[in-house]
Amino acid sequence: MTSSPAPPPVPSGPPGIRQPLRRLRARGRDEAHRTATPLELFFDLCFVVAVAQAGIELVHSVAEGHAGQGILDYAMVFFALWWAWMNFTWFASAYDNDDVLYRVVTLVQIAGVLVLAAGVSRAFEEHDYLVVWLGYAIMRVAMAAQWLRAARGAEGPERTTALRYAGGVLACQVGWLGLLFLPEGARPWWFLVMALLEMCVPPFAERGHTTSWHPRHIAERYGLFTIIVLGETIAAATVAVKSGIDENDALGELLPIAAGGLLIIFAAWWIYFVVPIHGHLRSNRQAFLWGYGHYLVLASAAAIGAGLEVAVEETVGKAHISTLAASAAVTLPTALYLLTVWALHSRHFKRGITQQLVLPTTALLVICCTFFGHWAVFAAGVVCALSVVAGETLAATRPAARQSGSATRTG
Repeated sequence: MTSSPAPPPVPSGPPGIRQPLRRLRARGRDEAHRTATPLELFFDLCFVVAVAQAGIELVHSVAEGHAGQGILDYAMVFFALWWAWMNFTWFASAYDNDDVLYRVVTLVQIAGVLVLAAGVSRAFEEHDYLVVWLGYAIMRVAMAAQWLRAARGAEGPERTTALRYAGGVLACQVGWLGLLFLPEGARPWWFLVMALLEMCVPPFAERGHTTSWHPRHIAERYGLFTIIVLGETIAAATVAVKSGIDENDALGELLPIAAGGLLIIFAAWWIYFVVPIHGHLRSNRQAFLWGYGHYLVLASAAAIGAGLEVAVEETVGKAHISTLAASAAVTLPTALYLLTVWALHSRHFKRGITQQLVLPTTALLVICCTFFGHWAVFAAGVVCALSVVAGETLAATRPAARQSGSATRTG
């Protein structure tokens, strides 16, 4: 890998005055005290608006007995959200200079995700992707503009990398037009082709030169977005339980779902954040696998909230599906979350077969809880909570490994 040179000093203007335009140069990977900016946090919160819309439509599809089509639409819409978010995050880690133009272009991307959010219901209900495509196009063209700015301030291999990014982003955006004109049956296959092409752009662009993303900053950004998605999951489930109680006076029936859902989400947070992952992100190969894998982490985390809403609607008689299907709407995304977090985080820090098997075994037991009828969600929550207890207990027996910086705990 070609390491990036140390960034030149950034000229500063008078105190309290933001420079409207500065040269966009690579930042150093070893910067101290690198943290998420207020603009990045605002970016995340606006993206969750679209994530919430996708979750609402997934609930409607599953509750009406169209789970297969609903999951497919959800996977497609969530990919657009996740990919645009991820591209911005890695670019910002390497090039954020926080000048006025950078902020304006980022706000344009935020506008794009809000346009996309406005088209989610039409994508699910009418399979009309025009508004979704338009919102995605706004985000991606703005992203290409950022890369062209970076290319203007760079030279040699770094400039080539930036131009490859810009060209790849724009070429793929043209390809996504297929979702508007191809027959409905061909769209999922075209989506798969285009998604693979999109994911090939970063490895192609960074051949010969590695952008100067910051490991701690990247780990923090992914962690913060995971927190926001889990928070949206809690909010959606809380609203569903409240509505069920208010409209159907079903406190006794909904209490196990509320308790189990809370345990699942608490455990999901614990398991994700118990290990310091930034030390594992040492190269592009490791970082790309970790970053791409978060599509499943984030999509499953958001789907848990949708599943809890479906379970509530089935319990109060508003969903046209079986109890088994409603239970699976919670347990299957929970199991997927556990397995992907284990694959991306935990397995790198576990010591011994017993610790390695905690999360895979938990995922299997959560799937088995699907068959527990109306107690399925509560049982899955208890299993997840016990998984945390088991992991902490096993970690306590290996203090030496933990002191060495390998954080051998659950998650």
